[in-house]
Order: sequence, then structure tokens, then C-alpha cells
Amino acid sequence: MSELKTYDVRTHGCQMNVHDSERLAGLLETAGYVDVASMAGDQQPEAADVVVFNTCAVRENADNKLYGNLGQLREAKRHNPDMQIAVGGCMAQKDRETIVQRAPWVDVVFGTHNIGSLPALLDRARHNKRAEVEILESLERFPSTLPTRRDSAYAAWVSISVGCNNTCTFCIVPSLRGKEADRRPGEILAEIQALVDQGVVEVTLLGQNVNTYGVEFGDRFAFGKLLRACGAIEGLERVRFTSPHPAAFTDDVIAAMAETPNVMPTLHMPLQSGSDKVLKDMRRSYRSEKFLGIIDRVREQIPNAAITTDIIVGFPGETEEDFAETLRVVEQSRFSSAFTFQYSIRPGTPAATMADQIPKDVVQERFLRLVKLQDEISWAENRALEGHTVEVLVAPIEGRKDNATSRMSGRARDNRLVHFSIPSGGEVPRPGDMVSCDVTYGAPHHLVADGALHGGTYAVRRTAGGDAWASLQDAPVPGKPGVSLGMPSIGKPATAPVNAPACGV
Repeated sequence: MSELKTYDVRTHGCQMNVHDSERLAGLLETAGYVDVASMAGDQQPEAADVVVFNTCAVRENADNKLYGNLGQLREAKRHNPDMQIAVGGCMAQKDRETIVQRAPWVDVVFGTHNIGSLPALLDRARHNKRAEVEILESLERFPSTLPTRRDSAYAAWVSISVGCNNTCTFCIVPSLRGKEADRRPGEILAEIQALVDQGVVEVTLLGQNVNTYGVEFGDRFAFGKLLRACGAIEGLERVRFTSPHPAAFTDDVIAAMAETPNVMPTLHMPLQSGSDKVLKDMRRSYRSEKFLGIIDRVREQIPNAAITTDIIVGFPGETEEDFAETLRVVEQSRFSSAFTFQYSIRPGTPAATMADQIPKDVVQERFLRLVKLQDEISWAENRALEGHTVEVLVAPIEGRKDNATSRMSGRARDNRLVHFSIPSGGEVPRPGDMVSCDVTYGAPHHLVADGALHGGTYAVRRTAGGDAWASLQDAPVPGKPGVSLGMPSIGKPATAPVNAPACGV
């Protein structure tokens, strides 16, 4: 490229999208673009030369949010005709024909299966002076083979699978991400080792349903084996994963979590509803008794586990009795926190055309009752930790009030957010270091650890993650790693896919 070009990747949605955005950033930097955030204040343009929206189709009003953001850039593009706007992710996969019609100033539309095509599509759109739309119906290549620009020096996402084989009636993900495709264990472990060699001390294994990992190569115990193998990687201090599916959650995974020291005592287990009738209507292939049994067995083997969940309120046909069942299961499960959602119609899903859609005011009233109950439980569970010592992986910015309260923040082993104080004369930890401190107050959504101010525990353990963060303070974006090359595949190369023709515009 003849002159410096900047980029800005804007992410909406789940952890999968966050990780995909790291790959999009890596691709753009490899192609010669520079992160607009790395530009000094007096040099930073009003808008980047390339703005990429990595979209979500699951969250409520996702389309309104996208078109609102695109509308805000229309004037910037009018002033700078060379500016390019790209839309990728799940919304692009779903609305491929309509995005350019509704926002004709968009230059590129690409799907979930071909994020590696972005630089070429930008070049093609620039050369042809027209919008380029390319949507593939199946995975072009596993995304881990692409270059990546991670957001963190000491923590990393690692995809173990993509796609989903379930048919939940409220979810559009399977039609947008495709059937499940699993990576070979050796490839995953090689990537984790490479990350640890770069100073990463925490990895989160990602999959639409991580515990069905192995279905593609016929090993139903593959996920538990993978967790145990992570335990053998020297220097890897914390392993997390998200999200499992209750229907496929097996006892060997619980044993692997309990017996592998670097697998953290935290579990995100989506409930969605406590009513067996609603679960059946959702096509969730488990019932409340099985779900509660999993929770009990996890707590038997991992007593200090923090369990979180997802819950949908107001699914079509949900009665007051059904909702009472959800409250019952929530009360019994004692979740440390819950992501609660009001059901809203997602075009293209079976639930969108179901009878007995629940009135908005009824959904809202039930939602508030659920949030009140869960907040009470979360607060009680956090208060129970007062006086306990926790080990915190320090973060650069986790607390909005850290500066005002002279605290730093990070995550405990069970993933609870902790705001801790540094005693007078105490060592100041770096992001990526570990701090042991005493919890003095459990709030509904975080812990406060001010024990060091009163002579309690305060110990800093410097880690390779802290070293990695410190080494990057002179980077274009301080603390943010440069581009890592994609991981090579192991074994015989797969047959090259036959590309579907690009959609016309």
C-alpha cells in the first residue's frame, strides 16, 4: 500500500465474535493497515480508513444497532470517499442480500465462514468501485490458521470447534455458523503451547458447545481428555471454557475439572428455562431434573465452584406455572450470576412463528422478578466469601472506579470480579500478575478486597503474563501484542472447498 491506512474493528456479540475480531485485526495488519487506536491523539483521524463491523444476529435489536452505526458513518464516507466499510459476522451471513440495499455506502459484506477473505474483498471493492458481497455456506478453513492480533498479553481465546449440531427453536446460530467442526487435539495443544511461550497464563477454550467436542472424530470423551492435557502444559496457570450444553455434559468432564489443578472452579451452564414443557418447546434435550443433577455433582466434586447460567424469560407459551418452575430451579441452583434475557422474536427461527407469544408487559414483569431473585442469591453467595483469601489475576482495566478508589481489579479463580486495595508501601502488581488478598465485602456483582489496609493478606506473585504485559508498554497500543501467525494444520491437507459464487448486489 502506498500510504498508511488505518482500521477499526467494532465487535458485537459473543466470545466467538471477539476472537474472530482478533483474527480480522491480524489479517488487516498483515495487509499493511494500522490500528487507529495506535495513532496519537493529534494524528488520529475522525474515522479509520477501513471500519469493520463484526455483527451478531442473536441479541435483541441487532439489526437496528447495525444500521444505526452504519448511518453514523455515512457522513464520514461522504467527506472521505476512499473510506471503506465492511460488515461481517452473523448478521452479514443472515442478511446478505439486504445490507447493501439498505446501506449502499457499504463496500464489503462477508460471512462467518470466510473471514480470511476480508483483505482481498477490500482490494476488489476498491479496484472495481462497487460493493463486494461474498458469503460461503460452509467453512473455508478453520479460523485458527489465520493471523491474530490478541487483545491481551497474558490471556487468550482458543477455538476448539466451530458450529453447532443442535436445533434450539429460539436460536439462529446453527444456520449461520454451520454444523460442528472440531480441531484435532494436537493442533489445539500446539496453539496453547505457543501462547504460553509468548507469556499467556490463562486460556479460554471456545466452542458453541465445547463439551460435544470430539463428535466429528468419534470420541465422546475427547473434551475431558483435552482438559487433562491442558494440565500438563507447564506455565499455563488458568484454563476456562465456554459454553457447554447440559444435554451432553458428562461426569468425566466434572472429574477432569476437579482433578486438573489449572482448570478453574467455574462453570457456565445455560439453563434457559426451568420448565420441562418450555425446555421441550425450545428443543433443549434435557429436563430440569437432569440439570439440577449436574449442578449437584459439580458441587460434590468442586465445592467452591462458581456456576453461572443463561435464562430466557417469556418464551412463547410460557405460563405463570412454567415461570415458577424457572424460579424454583434458580433458587435450588444458587448461581453466582446469571445472564437473563427477555425473549424477542428472531426471524428465521421456529419460535418466531409459534402461537402464544407472550405480551411485552408480562415478560417485563417476570423478568424483573427473576432479576430480583438472582441478585439476592448472587449477593448472598458473594457475602459468604467475606474473610476468605482469593487469588486475583490482575487486569489493566476492570473497574470503572479503580482510579477514584485507589484500587486495582481482576478475576479470582472462580471468575468473580475483585476490586482490591494496595497497602501503603506495598508492591504494585502488573496486569498479568497474581495477587492474593482478603475479601472484606461481597457486593451483588463483585467482591471488594480491602483487607490489606487492615493488616490482612497481600502478596504479589510476578508471572510470565506480567512480564509479557510489561514488555509491550512501548508497543503502538501499550500492552497489546503484535500479530501472531496462524497455526498450521496437522496431517494431510483437506481437499480445497469449492467456493460458492458470490452473491450479486
